[in-house]
Amino acid sequence: MQIKNDNPLVYSIDLTIDDVVNHMSRSGYGYVAIVNSEHRLIGILTDSDIRKAFIKKEYELDKIINRKPKVLHIDSSEQKVITLLKKMRRRHMPLVGSCGTYKGVFYLDDVDFNSKDNWVVIMAGGLGSRMGELTRDTPKPMLKVAGKPVLEHIIDNFVSKGFFNFIISVSYKKEVIKDYFQDGFSRGVNIQYVEEKIRLGTAGALSLIDFEINKPVLVTNGDVLTHLNYDSLLEWHCSTNSVATMCVREHACQIQFGVVDFDENNNITNFREKPEIKSYVNAGVYVLSPDALRYVKKDVQFDMPELFEQIRSDGLLPKVYNVKDYWIDIGLREQFEQANKDYHS
Repeated sequence: MQIKNDNPLVYSIDLTIDDVVNHMSRSGYGYVAIVNSEHRLIGILTDSDIRKAFIKKEYELDKIINRKPKVLHIDSSEQKVITLLKKMRRRHMPLVGSCGTYKGVFYLDDVDFNSKDNWVVIMAGGLGSRMGELTRDTPKPMLKVAGKPVLEHIIDNFVSKGFFNFIISVSYKKEVIKDYFQDGFSRGVNIQYVEEKIRLGTAGALSLIDFEINKPVLVTNGDVLTHLNYDSLLEWHCSTNSVATMCVREHACQIQFGVVDFDENNNITNFREKPEIKSYVNAGVYVLSPDALRYVKKDVQFDMPELFEQIRSDGLLPKVYNVKDYWIDIGLREQFEQANKDYHS
């Protein structure tokens, strides 16, 4: 994390607003930290505070110092600091150590990052009944792969690509998920929840979002682990003007018998010994533009294939994005065990 050692001003009764303005002008950051003789943070002043003071003709420093600024610990992650600054619509974050000792300032404009405001919806409300005893007390997205819940792997992958706004759809054992992730602040992300009172399917839960979404939203099943580059997926979706994009993956099945081909007159035309049949399957990851969301049916079970069919039948052309990265759907115990082997190796 890039931390500026901005040489804070030491408070004294002789310190004036002119001293602050001059210091701010020299630093060029529009921000001044004020500390006591033990280097503990007393408060801060920003260029906005100074402007407001001059408008009000208030020149007494003690009356304009912000003595209760929001601060974070010096060990906070960069993503956490960035998320909070964006929520607060601020540029500066004072960083402190133990006992409030001032350590420096994180300046948002210094950071070269590709943070995205798009929402990510994770469908984590399934029963996981095919997993047997593993999901008796634990929702499937909270099963651990390489010591970390599947859902945490999913969120971390999105965060690594600059996404920090999450909506998690919960139902079965919802408290386990909500207690673990809470509002996401400690992880430097923003997490909200929608709760399925009845089973709504892989698309129906989108109808529970109670605010307007004006950018493409990424949707993923909560039991899919992949190394897919979500940034590239979103860029491709936007560049092709797709209204709805479904990720697909090539899946091969080997027929365990010799296959006989013949024509309409029952004449044998070919023999194929245990051929491998390749098809493309739904990978459980989607990008939906705002126009696609109006097709989502409310308060009824509605799955993603139905949504895509509705869009297609209306004359629009939903697209597919071929996933060639690592991908596994943890729907069965064998797949869960395989995912653990993959991640440990």
